[in-house]
Amino acid sequence: MSKTSVAQTEARHSGEARIAVFVSGWRGIVLVVITYVYFLIFAQFAFLRRLAELRIADTHLKLVMAAMGIGGVLVSLLAACLNPANRPSVRLRAGLLTCAAAAALTLLPLSLPLSVLVAFLIGAGLGLLTVTLVTNLASYSGGSLLPVGLGTGLGYFLCNFPPLFTASPQAQAVAAATLCCVGIFAATNTDAAPMACEAPMQQLSLPRVLLGFTALVWLDSAAFFIIQNTPALKAGTWQGTTHLWTNASLHLAAALLSVWLLRRRGLTFVLGCAFAALTTACLLLLDPSRAVLASVFYPVGVSLYSVALVAYPALLFGPASTQDRARRAGWIYAIAGWFGSAMGIGMGQNLGHIPPAFVLVAAVAIFAPQIPTLLHNRRCEVVTTVVVLLVAGLIQLSLGRPTAAPNSAVERGRKVYIAEGCINCHSQYVRPNTRDVVLWGPAQLLDTLRTAQPPLIGNRRLGPDLSEIGGRRSPLWLRAHFINPQQISHASFMPSYEYLFRNSTRGDDLIAYLSSLKSSNYEEHIRLEESWQPAPSSPNAGAAEDLFSADCATCHTPSGPTRVRWQRSFEHLPPNLQTGPWSHLPSSDSPAQRQFHLARIIKFGIPGTDMPGHEYLSDHDITSIAIWLNKSIVQPSTSAPNSTTPGEIQ
Repeated sequence: MSKTSVAQTEARHSGEARIAVFVSGWRGIVLVVITYVYFLIFAQFAFLRRLAELRIADTHLKLVMAAMGIGGVLVSLLAACLNPANRPSVRLRAGLLTCAAAAALTLLPLSLPLSVLVAFLIGAGLGLLTVTLVTNLASYSGGSLLPVGLGTGLGYFLCNFPPLFTASPQAQAVAAATLCCVGIFAATNTDAAPMACEAPMQQLSLPRVLLGFTALVWLDSAAFFIIQNTPALKAGTWQGTTHLWTNASLHLAAALLSVWLLRRRGLTFVLGCAFAALTTACLLLLDPSRAVLASVFYPVGVSLYSVALVAYPALLFGPASTQDRARRAGWIYAIAGWFGSAMGIGMGQNLGHIPPAFVLVAAVAIFAPQIPTLLHNRRCEVVTTVVVLLVAGLIQLSLGRPTAAPNSAVERGRKVYIAEGCINCHSQYVRPNTRDVVLWGPAQLLDTLRTAQPPLIGNRRLGPDLSEIGGRRSPLWLRAHFINPQQISHASFMPSYEYLFRNSTRGDDLIAYLSSLKSSNYEEHIRLEESWQPAPSSPNAGAAEDLFSADCATCHTPSGPTRVRWQRSFEHLPPNLQTGPWSHLPSSDSPAQRQFHLARIIKFGIPGTDMPGHEYLSDHDITSIAIWLNKSIVQPSTSAPNSTTPGEIQ
């Protein structure tokens, strides 16, 4: 064979090899993206929001999440014990199919036992998927770190894509299941022999790397939970389209930077940089005014270590058998992934901040084992680490003591209001120079409302405005309405929130928050109420009786359901309007005066009592009820309201 023919053959083989690497690399990108989107968008967001819709909270929620963790740990370790060389594509597709099925099941009205089962399936599917994927990553990525970095960066980018991030939990579940189905097709024919890795190998022991990754995941999860559950921090980090696009871009850029650093500086340096970025973010989060700056460091730190977390078992350890790669992957994802995440979330729940002392312990866990090597060969890393720790210490000193977690019932209730999505149906803004002023309370300045973190002006007004609800409704009325809205307001389409009062103080905290919504100039609204005059109209006796049955009889007749259920909770039992005069009506009033007083009470209620207003009723309806009641009080034997038709009040 001539030299020309040999060269052509070698060139053809080289081109085929490059094509094979390219195809494998893009398959690896797709699989890594799908894994990240499923875990972050569905398992951490959509599933939790779906559980809230299903009224699964508190102790029951912990049970469900524990099932997910158990499934993840057990299957991660089990997948490492099985023969990893036996058709990894089959195992990969099984993990994706389990994940897709779990996401689809959340669209059903799940009971608590079924929710526990679905959570276990989510953890088990993710455990099988992640361990199988990273064990065989050299085959899926063509032995290159770039597909891993692109997959990680694009995964985080897609998770922060505003239409997906802000979608309903059902839409997010459908998106996750669909991506898993795409992954099943992408995982076909991936049982090729692993290719040599381009990255420099570092013979770091598994315990060292496991300790470092666990500390980083712990910090990441704690910071994530604190941001997600602290309105002031959430508003300054990932709330709003601008924040989401910024986070998406930072994640992608940091993931590509991680690839570059892993190729040139190695795993130890990348873990140090990730720790420095996460530490800076955690310390900045101690002060909500620095949340925007923290939002820059947090995604950078997360993406830096996430690329290494995916690449380490197969691409960064050195030549090893498939069984060794599977063992490393299983332990890393069981301990660093699931255990580290659970401990970080627990820290966020119990402390509400990340103690600087823990940051120091994490630094020791990450850097202490490498100190001899660093001092001998890595002077640059030593200097960088010392500088970062000094800067972090200065940040901590400038911030002073961490902001305490909300302790008052009002503060906790505001968090419940946000978490339950009350903003989607209720506004907290009385618009100046509109009928809002008479209906809901004194007008407010929009600039003042915007200073709240986050502002709760509202998305739409499907229900009444709540900015002055503390002056219009009593705590007892609020409780009764949360538990059975239709009994209190017959036309209400608000769902029951009775679950907030089961084995939890969340319901009481929410009532405390709503009761606090009363401005200092509420007396101005009282004056507006006193100046209100119903518009002239012709009364309709038939309509008045129906309105009474629907809006009043539930409290003002002996058999009214609200009166019967809450009779021991009323400070003053509502008067029975079948039997005569009401104590709130002056006995010296003429029939015309009494009718006017009745109309005002029906419209605005009686401040300081459990008697609510009926602001939504028209002047015509209010006048009809007032005239009808006035006649029944004067002549109860001939015009008494019908007590056999219990109804509701607003």
